[in-house]
Amino acid sequence: MELIQQHSNLSAYLAADDVIDHEHPLVRKTAALLRPGAPSAYAYAEAAYTFVRDTIPHSHDAGDERVTWRASDVIERRTGICHAKAHALAALLRAEGIPTALCYQRLADDDGANPVLHGLVAVRLPGHGDWLRQDPRGNRPGVDARFSVDGERLAFTVRTEYGEVDYPQLYAAPHPAVLGALRAAPDRSYLWRTLPAAL
Repeated sequence: MELIQQHSNLSAYLAADDVIDHEHPLVRKTAALLRPGAPSAYAYAEAAYTFVRDTIPHSHDAGDERVTWRASDVIERRTGICHAKAHALAALLRAEGIPTALCYQRLADDDGANPVLHGLVAVRLPGHGDWLRQDPRGNRPGVDARFSVDGERLAFTVRTEYGEVDYPQLYAAPHPAVLGALRAAPDRSYLWRTLPAAL
């Protein structure tokens, strides 16, 4: 699949905003803690990915009802669904000058029912001409996502026979429908009922 930039200028994928708030002191502090053991952009990207995947539990897996959406809050509270974790990873990567986009998949149950949008990121690393999708959702039995520049190792492989979709667009900011659902949800149970099923 060919990924499509929403913006032609890479600077859009380095921007800070209310969601990917990479100028926040906690995001900067976290990036600084990750940096010493990661001397290259590749090593730092992998370290940031592993940090978000492994130290911030997916709220559904953990049974956590709190809803987070701002990157700094995800890092502080150590919880979030896939979209929130993607925001946190984007902030940590942009904090170190690595262009990072948000991207989405439409996933469904094994019978094609209950479709929902899944969030992940794509990064542009020095020396790689292509965007590389990475999924920091968090592993569990049956899910084994890994940081990779040699072929995707995402949490989920899209099954077109169930109506699942890989959206090729690379967004500089969260999709408004996703962000609206996150901001409006008083808890994760409510969010589960109101997340968009498609873009």
